Amino acid sequence: MTTRTALVLGATGGVGGAVARRLLTEGWTVRALHRDPARLAREGVAHEADGFAWMRGDAMVPGDVIAAASGASLIVHAVNPPGYRDWDRLVLPMLDASIAAARAAEARLILPGNVYVYGRDAGPNPGADAPRTPRTAKGRIRIAMEDGLRESGIRSLVLRAGDFFGPRTTANSWFSAALVRPGKPVRTVLDPGTPGIGHQWAYLPDVAETLVRLAAREADLPRFATFNMDGHWDPDGRQMIAAIARAAGGKVKVRRFPWGLLPLAAPFWPLAREIREMRYLWREPLRMDNAGLMEFLGHEPHTPLDVAARETLAGLGCLSERRAG
Repeated sequence: MTTRTALVLGATGGVGGAVARRLLTEGWTVRALHRDPARLAREGVAHEADGFAWMRGDAMVPGDVIAAASGASLIVHAVNPPGYRDWDRLVLPMLDASIAAARAAEARLILPGNVYVYGRDAGPNPGADAPRTPRTAKGRIRIAMEDGLRESGIRSLVLRAGDFFGPRTTANSWFSAALVRPGKPVRTVLDPGTPGIGHQWAYLPDVAETLVRLAAREADLPRFATFNMDGHWDPDGRQMIAAIARAAGGKVKVRRFPWGLLPLAAPFWPLAREIREMRYLWREPLRMDNAGLMEFLGHEPHTPLDVAARETLAGLGCLSERRAG
């Protein structure tokens, strides 16, 4: 059997880790790039049970990524600056390094995308080919990333999804950065939404499953492919909170997210400005249309919301051992 090798950038993160683990279960050899694999081993992040081949290198250095991708047929670009820091300075050079590696290895490059590329002009249900008119700096950077892939001529794929949540969700997620406090029992949920306004979520294992299924259809993919996921649509902004309460085993207090305090916090908390930019997604319903994905795959992986919420809370250390099991 032909060995399939994938290089995953961002394997310690939520999306990259979920995709890397799913690729392993499908028989792929998975390489993971990190600046200090020895430190990961000391911290217990990287160990033999992971099954990843950890390679030393910097995602900002094209030579490192090219060397790590040698012989790979798939590169997953799921690396981001932590806490949105220096996005405008770091994100595009990181992607350029992955593009160079994909060109050298003749590999397919996969970019997990998101809803940031869409603004009001896209309508409430934008399809994969809808106009991309973002309101935010991050949205414009996301468009530049997608356009960079298209213009590079390499084989590439973008899968856009809603706000990520899952057992290993990072602090970049609304779920773990706002709704609940990782490592703490769920007694209070901070609600950033607007009553009656829907919101789109994406469960990390479902995103990973979708990406791996798409990768398995390499022969049928166009050179540059874009798809949107539907994920979990919360039609009134209350279903996710209700699922969290059920998983926590009882009623939880719901408090409004302190949007008004963000301008005051911005000088001391850089993430505050980035969070504030995303407020429009909590004020207006924007549900990406997955018709193209459904036509191509015939099915979108979808874990029931109660299961997804419970597994996410358990993974974040928010449930007692009894309830987590």
